[in-house]
Amino acid sequence: MKKAAFIYPGQGSQTVGMGKDLYDNFDQVKSLFNEANEHLGFDLTSIMFEGPEQELTKTEHTQPALLLVSAAITALLEEQGIKPVVTSGHSLGEYSALVAAHALKVEDAVRLVNQRGKLMEHAYPAGKGAMAAVLGLDQEVLQAALEDIQKDSKEIVEVANLNCPGQIVISGTRAAIDLAVERLKEAGAKRVLPLSVSGPFHSSLMKPAAEDLQTAIDELTWSDAEIPVYANVTAEKVTDQQQIKQLLVEQLYSPVRFQEILEQLLAEDLDAIVEVGSGKVLTGLVKKVNRRATTFSVQDAPSLQAFIDWMKEE
Repeated sequence: MKKAAFIYPGQGSQTVGMGKDLYDNFDQVKSLFNEANEHLGFDLTSIMFEGPEQELTKTEHTQPALLLVSAAITALLEEQGIKPVVTSGHSLGEYSALVAAHALKVEDAVRLVNQRGKLMEHAYPAGKGAMAAVLGLDQEVLQAALEDIQKDSKEIVEVANLNCPGQIVISGTRAAIDLAVERLKEAGAKRVLPLSVSGPFHSSLMKPAAEDLQTAIDELTWSDAEIPVYANVTAEKVTDQQQIKQLLVEQLYSPVRFQEILEQLLAEDLDAIVEVGSGKVLTGLVKKVNRRATTFSVQDAPSLQAFIDWMKEE
């Protein structure tokens, strides 16, 4: 059979109606979603299917919603004998990757990312932190500019996501991000776009949440990953459960090195890189690294069937 890497989306890929097509078409998905509602103690599926968008975009709802759709599609593929040979995810998506690698049970992962969402939401005062996407600026020029901004403003602003060539996300205090919007344009950025997020994720301002996340992680049962998972913090493969747990804690306040992960996946002997879950954000990032790469985006029944058919072609 063909060899595929599965990659899993993170926050920002959610949409009202996500997963409904799968829920309506597959009893297995219906059971998984209903069990998740029971484990969480609230009706996540109605927020996913009906919104309102404001409720779905709350970090504590977004994270389990995205993980649930990704895990459901992964289970449906596994039922067809289709498994990835290597996996990774963008930020929150790393938890979906770990479910795919059987390092963590889906019911535990859903509760854990709900808790992670709450911790991230409350780690820094509401409205005081921010993030922005910087387009078309060299990483070294950006880093130097951020250091100057920190020096001048005595505020924190750091690289949060290295997504693909020409797309870097920064994170920090609102004052520092506001200043960065001006300064980075002067430094040569094509655009600096403030993001609609509730906090300064993947920056050192998230460190207060790390200890509580460590506790939540340690309370669960983990296994070594059955297939390699590229970790966001190191952009290297991991399978050891202790290392996985430690890197998940560090991921909270460290940059997501997704471009490096994609470059390594593209260098592997793979037939396709497959985005599993809501949206097509990661497929777009793959194409920015190598536009000739074979990609699939599997998020509903038709795209699921198309990918299954392709995988089973002789």
